[in-house]
This record gives sequence, structure tokens and C-alpha cells, in this order.
Amino acid sequence: MLDLSSALPDLPAARDRAPWPHHEYVRGWGVFGLPFDSGHVLALRVFPENSFAPYRTLWHRDPAGRWSIHVDGPRLDTACPRYYGAACDRTGFARIHLTWTGPASLRVTVDSLRLDWSLTASSSRLLDVLNAVGAALPPATWRPRALVRARELMARALGMGDLRLTGVMPSGHRGILMPQRMYFVDDSRAVLDGDDLGRPVRLPQNPRIGDVPLPARGVLAIGGAAWPIVDRAGYERTRVETALHTGLAHPADRADRAD
Repeated sequence: MLDLSSALPDLPAARDRAPWPHHEYVRGWGVFGLPFDSGHVLALRVFPENSFAPYRTLWHRDPAGRWSIHVDGPRLDTACPRYYGAACDRTGFARIHLTWTGPASLRVTVDSLRLDWSLTASSSRLLDVLNAVGAALPPATWRPRALVRARELMARALGMGDLRLTGVMPSGHRGILMPQRMYFVDDSRAVLDGDDLGRPVRLPQNPRIGDVPLPARGVLAIGGAAWPIVDRAGYERTRVETALHTGLAHPADRADRAD
């Protein structure tokens, strides 16, 4: 039986250096993306380990294609808006609560969105094999383009569409996403501001935030990402400023900002 609830909640918070020199990074887990038949898309990021400070984010795309990212962490510029905020209509702070209701079942609530989202992850024999291999491979295997492309083609074979694991973020950072283990999310229900978002669906085309494609079907991923540092002085200054943030903060009472 797939059991994520025993390990994922206990991942330690840490500030460290990226696996490669001159990069910033994140490591953790989340729902890579989950499209619904209503046209809404949700995503979740939980990164207790990264270059700056632990955070969680909830991403939402409405049927009109407008993205918002909601941050449970000390700063917006050290969380997902650092890389994707330029493609959003709104970024701001929120309180994101995670409750494991079963070995692979998660409930996500976000107060400021009035979001109540439940999901269950699942695996398959093929995923079990691929995940075992992926977890054993060292970070160096993400450097050769041929090996990254092989992973992208495997994702396509698993129904994730034209997924690209490297590319330019809306911020201009050139990043690489490095999922080590992935699980399907085909069972989910979400209510947003009183509206039921419908059933999970596999889309014919990948939803995008900026030019970055998300999976065409629901996927929960464990792994990380890295981006070359574009401003060394700014990076080191932010490291100093966030040195005291050792746990999740909840500055949800601050005003949201519109991009």
C-alpha cells in the first residue's frame, strides 16, 4: 500500500546549498499540477528545504487562464513567486493547512481562498519501478540533456503530455525540475469559494504558467528544482536576511499584491 503520510510530513526544515555550484534550489514535494473538468487547475508546493526559508504555496488557475500563487512562508520573493510571479495576476500570503486523512490521502485548506481540497495519490507497477530507479539516481544524472529528455519522454508515455523539465521561468531564471518519485492523482474533490471544481481530468494540452508546462494529468511529485543564480549579491543578501527563518511563518494578514 502506498504510504506517503508516514514520511512527507516529517521532512526536516533546512537551509543548504544547491547540489551544484552557483545555483539556488528547493527540495520537498507537492502536487505538480491537477486540472479539473471545470477549467480550474490547482497545484501545491511544500518545500521545507531550500536556499532561503521553508514555505508552502498553493497555485490556482481559473478557467479564464488567470494564475494566482498564495504563499505560506516569510516572504514572497523567496517562494514560488520568485520564479513564477511574473506570470500571475495575483500573489499574496495565505495560511495553508495540510492534513493527512489516510496513507496517501491529503486534505488541503486555504483560509483566504475558502478552498477545501481533498486528494488521494496512487501508484502502478510501472511507476513503482520508475520511482525506485529515480530515487537511486544521483543529482549528476540531471545534467546531461539526453537523460533529462529521456525522463520527459517517459512522462509523456505516462499521460503527462508534453512536459518539459528544463526551461526559462517567467522571472527569467533558467530552471530544471527534478522529480525523483511521482504518483498519479486521479481521485480528488475541491470546493473553492463555495463552488465545486468538478472531476480531475487529463487534458489534451498541458496547462501552462508563462511558458512552463504543468502535467496534463494530476501528479504528486517528490524531488526538487534548481536555478543558476542570476544576481550573486542579491542572493547572498537574501540568504542573510532569511537566516533566522527556521520554520513556517504565517504573515497572512499582510496585504496581497497584484502583479
